[in-house]
Amino acid sequence: MQDYTTKLTTHRELYPILDLDWSVESDRGRIISSPSFRRLQKRTQVFALELNAAIRSRLTHSLEVSQTSRFIAKTILKKLDDKNLKEMENAFVSTAEMASLLHDIGNPPFGHFGETAINEWMDKVCDKYFMNIEGDKTLKNQLKKDLSSYDGNAQAIRIIHKLQRLNLSYTQTASVLKYTRGAFEDKNNDESLSYLKKKAGYYYSEKEFVETVLDTLQIEHGYRFPITYIMEAADDISYLSADMEDAVDKGILTLEKIYELIVLETKVVNEKYGTDTTMLLDVVEKNYKKAKEKEDEPYQFNMFLTLTRAQLIFKLVNYVSDLYIKHHKQIFDGSFNNALLEYDKAHECSQAVEVLKNISYRYIYTHKQVQALEIKGYSIIQGLFDIYEPLLKLTTEEFGSLLADKRVDCAICQNLLSRLSKKHLVAYKKSVSGITDIDNYKLLEWYYRARLVCDYISGMTDDYALFEHQSLSA
Repeated sequence: MQDYTTKLTTHRELYPILDLDWSVESDRGRIISSPSFRRLQKRTQVFALELNAAIRSRLTHSLEVSQTSRFIAKTILKKLDDKNLKEMENAFVSTAEMASLLHDIGNPPFGHFGETAINEWMDKVCDKYFMNIEGDKTLKNQLKKDLSSYDGNAQAIRIIHKLQRLNLSYTQTASVLKYTRGAFEDKNNDESLSYLKKKAGYYYSEKEFVETVLDTLQIEHGYRFPITYIMEAADDISYLSADMEDAVDKGILTLEKIYELIVLETKVVNEKYGTDTTMLLDVVEKNYKKAKEKEDEPYQFNMFLTLTRAQLIFKLVNYVSDLYIKHHKQIFDGSFNNALLEYDKAHECSQAVEVLKNISYRYIYTHKQVQALEIKGYSIIQGLFDIYEPLLKLTTEEFGSLLADKRVDCAICQNLLSRLSKKHLVAYKKSVSGITDIDNYKLLEWYYRARLVCDYISGMTDDYALFEHQSLSA
């Protein structure tokens, strides 16, 4: 029997709350009240800078994921014969639900294209300034890799710990740690952890904190927290119908086109795996026919989507819950090296997910309307970094003088510094004051300074990034 009392604990960095239920409720309040969570309402899901409030933002997506997480967690508890865990039902369910509300708080403006823009810019600017600073070569290469590996998952941990200082329980923090490789680490050839380490999960700046969390919760390094598998599955499930619904609202797809694409893509996926699964097709055909026969045209898609979504979510939630229980020991330990919905790709549920994902990738994400917005977002992000680049040209001594309100040989640096978030500046100063490696002080100072600029720009909402770029550009 897996002992969840070692995972669902009240440990936190400051001001411990000894009662587990009170600790969980405190985390819930901190998350829902945090500025980073509120900013999700103005961040891209698929369609950037969208004025139609019915189109999903990162906030509405996160709310949907949290509900699906809650459903999965409750289903697991209902099916799992574990009296001790059921006594901690509130903590188990709430941690899964809140992990889902947090899972996108590190995403920059304009989504994954924003990540790409940041990483390309950082790689270039590191070569211009950082690699010329004297210091340990191995550390220098690690820090460059770290700065060029911006990831929303790693930034979420940074926001929780350093930027917003949410002081969440280690249990709640660990549930957000989706990938277990540091951004400064190379991808290794260990196949047993290939999925868990495929992306950066945290930065060098949070290395010690993450180690403390893992050690406290008895999680082996490189392994994952069990509830993270629930959050990940809920995220995968929530994408399925959401993007298509938004695409219909935007006039990119129609009910008839969606039906046609599902029929065609089901055949493609069956051929790929040598199967003949029809679970998704059966659900879709039944609801398509019902919508066409029983509803007026403006409401046909609504009826089709509502019925299809409910039936698919029910099937998928039960499927991932069964997988969680079947592989409970590995999932509890955190060594299960798969996303639940990708474990058995020939299964009808995994194939249903693949069909719907393929349609989104081929007919929504590559649509000219979406691509134009991505190009615009990419230009805005890189343009903002160009504007703030002078702060990274300064030497360590010059930047110290700037912070002390002394004159430096840069006409606009004081103006740029004054625009940065006060919280981000405090995080920078605290990190720099904690540097004990004197031989590599300048390397580490520049690293934290680059993080400072990145924290500020990546923390913007889509519309504020656009406004700031327009305001500061000639």
